[in-house]
Amino acid sequence: MASMITTTAWVPRAFAAPFPNKYKFDEEEYERIAALAKLQLDDAEEDLAEAQETEKKGSEKSDKKKAERENKDDDASDIEIDDDLKEYDLEHYDDTDEEAGEGQSMGMFGNVKSLAYYESNKEDPYITLDPGADEDDEEREDLQILATDNLLLAAKIEDELAHLEVYVYEDAADNLYVHHDIMLPAIPLCVEWLDCPVNKAGVDKDSAANFVAIGTFDPDIEIWDLDTIDCMYPNAILGQGANPEEEQQKKKKKSKKANDEYHVDAVLALAANRKHRNLLASGSADKTIKLWDLHTAKCAKSYSYHTDKVCSLAWHGVESTVLLSGSYDRTAAIADMRAPGEQPMRVGVESDIETVRWDPHDPNFFYVSTENGIVHYFDARNATKDPSASSSVWKLQAHDESVSSFDLNPVIPGFLVTGSTDKTVKIWDITAAGPSLVVSRDFDVGKVFSTAFAPDREVAFRVSIAGSNGNVSVWDTSTNAGVRKAFAQKVPNLPTREDGAEDRLVAVNNDEEEESSSDEGEEDDEDDDSEEDSDEDGDSMDED
Repeated sequence: MASMITTTAWVPRAFAAPFPNKYKFDEEEYERIAALAKLQLDDAEEDLAEAQETEKKGSEKSDKKKAERENKDDDASDIEIDDDLKEYDLEHYDDTDEEAGEGQSMGMFGNVKSLAYYESNKEDPYITLDPGADEDDEEREDLQILATDNLLLAAKIEDELAHLEVYVYEDAADNLYVHHDIMLPAIPLCVEWLDCPVNKAGVDKDSAANFVAIGTFDPDIEIWDLDTIDCMYPNAILGQGANPEEEQQKKKKKSKKANDEYHVDAVLALAANRKHRNLLASGSADKTIKLWDLHTAKCAKSYSYHTDKVCSLAWHGVESTVLLSGSYDRTAAIADMRAPGEQPMRVGVESDIETVRWDPHDPNFFYVSTENGIVHYFDARNATKDPSASSSVWKLQAHDESVSSFDLNPVIPGFLVTGSTDKTVKIWDITAAGPSLVVSRDFDVGKVFSTAFAPDREVAFRVSIAGSNGNVSVWDTSTNAGVRKAFAQKVPNLPTREDGAEDRLVAVNNDEEEESSSDEGEEDDEDDDSEEDSDEDGDSMDED
């Protein structure tokens, strides 16, 4: 499978720990992992039992071949073994631990406790070299995250492996690099940053934190601590995987019937409530919306507002209990989550919905993007229980193909960015008369799956862009003449960067690519600012 980034999410400044903790594996952590992993172990044992039963029912031909092999083994055992090889006991090399008289199991994490762990390298008798204070200080400095840095989370698939890459974006230095990553059990589909601590010992539940929720093709939602690196297992799991002690769990896992406790299909959307910080909403391919309490890691309520997959969610900026949801049933629903028995208000569109967003500068309006490249602008006050009776304030044919991602600038009114599977990114100026195109660009990221504005005022013009070729970049839109003309005067004293090259793009430097042949280097030069800018200047940028 080719490398691909499915989604991204920003972390606001000053939430990340200046010096992230190194993962500590102790007795308590072992017990936690063993409990969370029990379900997978039980499933593996069940699969093994089925395989053994199948093997017993083998054909007579297989039994005959097996007998012949055993006879050959018996003959081989009669061969005299050289004295030099006797000490290795090769006759019993293939014996299991139980046959050899050892009782230790070899399941997942089964032999972890037998490994030796030391608090520091100084206590390890096999490490004789003293790295010294200078090396420790250098490693600590490499992990440091400054208060002026942003974290950028990218869900990535690479060489059939799924993981979450945690980038550090240094705006002043035009630098973007991978700080650490988190291995995932399945292809990630949605990522949501959380400022609420989840299952973290010694931390008050109301304190600020730096966590991430990840939805994948699996029905469970994993919660990870971003301030701890090299973790082996998530802090919490939202779903049936969080309760492995239940005897009937395995049977439930095989069932695809929707229920009120957990999702039974892929998790396609996540939305954290910024006012009620312990609430997380999730939308799934099982057609349900779940509301999770992060303090208990349990599902508080389940909602069935749609007749097809729920692909996008957004909490209202003012009415914090109101949730906007978009579905493949071609409707967007507006519901107060405190009243699960009431039918939501709905609007209808012409094709499958991709993304929904509230207008951050006018809470009465929201945006909906669709599979056929259209962006709709709706007035929530005109929504009814009949989606066919609704009509949009305006609609825009933004792209030739699906508008897979779009975002509204949280600081600058009317600043809309859209990304599409037609491989282009477009900036729009939304005025009272409607939308107008400011600039359209192809940033060579393949099909665009994610476009998102940075969350802080100081970096309000920065947009993250990622797509099907597995690369993520940050576009400083303030270096584009058309963007400056349209938006620089809308917010007084907003910092912009008019100096330097046009359309500055910050990407990850790849040392291996820099050392490759000259032919490959011509394609990898997008990491060099000067060459990137000269290439992009040749394109048609401003369509005012």
